Amino acid sequence: MRKLKFFFAGFALLLVFAFFGGTSMRANAASDEYYLGGMTAGFSLSAGGTEVIGLSEIAAEDGIHRPAEEAGIKVGDLICAADGIKIGTISDLNLALDRSHGKEIKFTIKRDGESAEVGITPVKDGKNGKYKIGVLIRDTLTGIGTVTYIKKDTLEFGSLGHAVCDENNRSLAISDPKVYLCSVIGVNKGKRGKAGELRGLFINDKTIAKAEKTGETGLYGTFERGYDFSHTETVRIAPLSEATIGKAVIYSTIDGVCPQEYEICIAKVDENNKENKNFVIKVTDEKLIEEAGGIVQGMSGSPIVQNGKLIGAVTHVFLNDPTRGYGIGIENMIKN
Repeated sequence: MRKLKFFFAGFALLLVFAFFGGTSMRANAASDEYYLGGMTAGFSLSAGGTEVIGLSEIAAEDGIHRPAEEAGIKVGDLICAADGIKIGTISDLNLALDRSHGKEIKFTIKRDGESAEVGITPVKDGKNGKYKIGVLIRDTLTGIGTVTYIKKDTLEFGSLGHAVCDENNRSLAISDPKVYLCSVIGVNKGKRGKAGELRGLFINDKTIAKAEKTGETGLYGTFERGYDFSHTETVRIAPLSEATIGKAVIYSTIDGVCPQEYEICIAKVDENNKENKNFVIKVTDEKLIEEAGGIVQGMSGSPIVQNGKLIGAVTHVFLNDPTRGYGIGIENMIKN
């Protein structure tokens, strides 16, 4: 399943936990109360620079130029600095280009986790007189995903159940993440060979939580104290050893802002899976199949509940069968 599409869809997509180690500490975790998630959240994440999403030509007075492309810049590169000055936003890059007055700039570029310095000479656009290097860029990644749980006493939350990735399934190193209330306004149904996705709308610019950490098992943080939990169920967690083949439910939001319960079947339990694929699940709820086709992007993080206890979260969909997918054990989310 495409995780956060900054994107993006599910993105698509956005924590500091108590770290549980040892049998006794896991027992304490199991006795804690958690608010059950299932609500869809909008994530806004800084890319940590300006990301190149396209290359373009510049029509100057003396002809057509492609300075970035000729310098070896590629889509996906992150522009982090210009002549040693940090570039964090589109405005930062535009200021650096204005300051250059057409002289070569030494850009610090990050690609596949490695940094390099590239010299590029900006060209003056023949129409507006602005100096450009021929790139289309973005500095913010946005998407939607599902909150899995919120710890009742501390309001620490976990979401997604997998790493934050872009539309090309690349893990992202992000900064300054923000979490907003999101309303689902539509669903692109999943079908064999193509994952569906939720379409969401950020309700306002007020954050509902502070995201503090990302990792291979999700995005984590702390909810605002003013968030209304009056209609939110509370549950306790269960270890993978208590999960069984058979009936369970997931909580997801596929319309508006209120999570709904949908029936699933757990087809396989694998406690030792190292890729956070501890469950194979199958959607059996006819309403969810009718409206979404099964599991779609944006449902990542939907809590899995069996026998009244939170045991995991939905993480991926099978592309050849959108009614099937993978899930991660809740203890694996919490300990990471």
